[in-house]
Amino acid sequence: MRIAIPIYPGFAATDAIGPYEVLSRLPGAELRFVAVAAGPVAADTGFLRVLAEPLASMADPDIVMVPGAPNRCLPIGDLALRDWLRAAHAGSTWTTSVCTGSHLLGAAGILRGHRATTHWSDLEALPGFGATPCNERVVFDGKLVTAAGVTAGYDMALALAARIAGEDFAKAIQLALEYDPQPPFDAGSPDRAPAHLVALVRRLGLGATKALP
Repeated sequence: MRIAIPIYPGFAATDAIGPYEVLSRLPGAELRFVAVAAGPVAADTGFLRVLAEPLASMADPDIVMVPGAPNRCLPIGDLALRDWLRAAHAGSTWTTSVCTGSHLLGAAGILRGHRATTHWSDLEALPGFGATPCNERVVFDGKLVTAAGVTAGYDMALALAARIAGEDFAKAIQLALEYDPQPPFDAGSPDRAPAHLVALVRRLGLGATKALP
């Protein structure tokens, strides 16, 4: 099973590494990080670098998994990436994204006519790509699977693993990773967080729309 994670300068590290941890454990998985320019690619903080192979090294993946980034880092206008995404999607079994990675799928014309999600602070951008925005953690629409912000990538990858290898195998991956979230605060969703925290996230640019100051 060939799995491609296309990355680019400024990609959100957890968007890529979370699903990588899950999907790399699928039976027969051959997973590669790929990029327009092969070599070390810096994540959004600049501290982490991931070694990527050229896009052509994974021209026909079974699974495409597109991470997001702060909007200023999203390579929306990168024609080489858009062309690769369209071609990969045409032959893929599953095409997936995390957070604002859905915007890159949208820029490639892949979201048109589909239900999709992204980071809660950027849901309003999805109709511009012809998609129907869904305020859900993970959205399956045919072979297109989109996840909400950042940590939702773990949930998306586990749900996908269940469809591919069965629920017990997906649960075994979850157990192996000890993915047992017990956050210290019940503030992980704008639906539950106090209004002043939602406003603070927007004001400080801590969501997907802007990078950290």
